[in-house]
Amino acid sequence: MNILLYILFIILMLILAFFTYWRLWFLRDPERAAPKGRNIVSPADGKILKVANIKKPIVKVDKGFIGKIYTATKDVASETKLVAIFMSPLDVHYNRAPIEGKVISVKHTKGKFFAANKLEESLQNEKNEIVIQNKEIGKVKVIQVAGFLARRVICYVHKNQNVIKGDKIGLITLGSQCIIIMPKKVKLSVKEGQQVYAGTTIIGEY
Repeated sequence: MNILLYILFIILMLILAFFTYWRLWFLRDPERAAPKGRNIVSPADGKILKVANIKKPIVKVDKGFIGKIYTATKDVASETKLVAIFMSPLDVHYNRAPIEGKVISVKHTKGKFFAANKLEESLQNEKNEIVIQNKEIGKVKVIQVAGFLARRVICYVHKNQNVIKGDKIGLITLGSQCIIIMPKKVKLSVKEGQQVYAGTTIIGEY
């Protein structure tokens, strides 16, 4: 009986610890002030996993040990630059608009899991793609990618909505990734392995 009570106590403590972490740490929302000027800021807190020049109309982005997404780049420009940011469970998970402009599209895609008849399409993560039209630079796409197990992407914006650089545009639960695709003419100022912060770290300038 004492062993059972001890086990129940441990389970209760673990649940309480997770709830405390979730409410007080994971959902923390520090204020951010976006830098002024002709720049694009990071849409997420985290570490940069990949920086790449893209010429293909569709690109596959692997997500760590397991999972991947496919995304079009042709809806941004014929040649683009991609920056992928890994968001660990310890990072702030609110996403912010990388640039001022008008949201011209929002597209949510459910994840896929072990589709044996379509192996190439298997193990795809849930994603939400937000394309913002800026008067000076053109189109910029932010892709919210959910964790493979904790699949939940929350989007705060909608088509035809105007956003200001640094505005909150969504939230991703637990370990996840955020990707930004920009026109080739953007001059990047970040590198792989660098820690960045949503709404404040400058990704590139134009």
